[in-house]
Amino acid sequence: MTNLRTLHFYATPEHDCSYLPDKTAKTLFVDPHAEISQSAYSQLSDMGFRRSGKHIYRPHCEDCQACISVRIPLAIYKMSKSQKRVMSKNKDLTVKRCKPCFTQEYYTLYSRYINERHQDGDMYPPSLDQFTSFLVEGEEQTYFFEFRDQNDQLVAVSVVDMLDQGLSAIYTFYDPSLDKRSLGTFCILWQIKYSIEQGYQYLYLGYWVKSCRKMSYKIAFKPFELLIDGHWTLIQTDRK
Repeated sequence: MTNLRTLHFYATPEHDCSYLPDKTAKTLFVDPHAEISQSAYSQLSDMGFRRSGKHIYRPHCEDCQACISVRIPLAIYKMSKSQKRVMSKNKDLTVKRCKPCFTQEYYTLYSRYINERHQDGDMYPPSLDQFTSFLVEGEEQTYFFEFRDQNDQLVAVSVVDMLDQGLSAIYTFYDPSLDKRSLGTFCILWQIKYSIEQGYQYLYLGYWVKSCRKMSYKIAFKPFELLIDGHWTLIQTDRK
């Protein structure tokens, strides 16, 4: 296994930014041929790296620091009244942990989610290759959590990585017709609950960009920590 001291990193040329219009970005990738241990991956997560398929990366822009890593410190997390209502709305759902795989049921739900919720994103239009390379081709510590209703209907799937110190929330897709359930919020709340039960310290939510409206949900789980200038900073805010 490769440790951090022997890892090689590669920076991409400038490319269109996925989050900010009329901006360019650079990305720093871990050597895709390196065999990364869970310990090394956990340390990289604390340094602001994320995983997408087989690639571990973080933003590497010279003149922009808009992408900020977010994590929830579970020991002091407090659920808001509105979040408690979301948990109550979904208490009928059952959850099953599975290893990543392709099924037509998964892909149908994923396609509906991308087509109805993310037509303006770089994952549109959905494709089988995209689904497989992004979500199925994970690591040994990657799992799918299935959420099903009382009729055994699949309503959501959360893809997570198990780290030494917590969970990394890779992606969640869900039935876009079930607005009243607030499934996006519920899946994060469930991951918080599961992480606490497992004795983890943190839930990592990826990058937050202040001016990107679709990322605002990430700072609704309070208190949270932001990775600023290489240091995790606790942000305390009022609850609602």
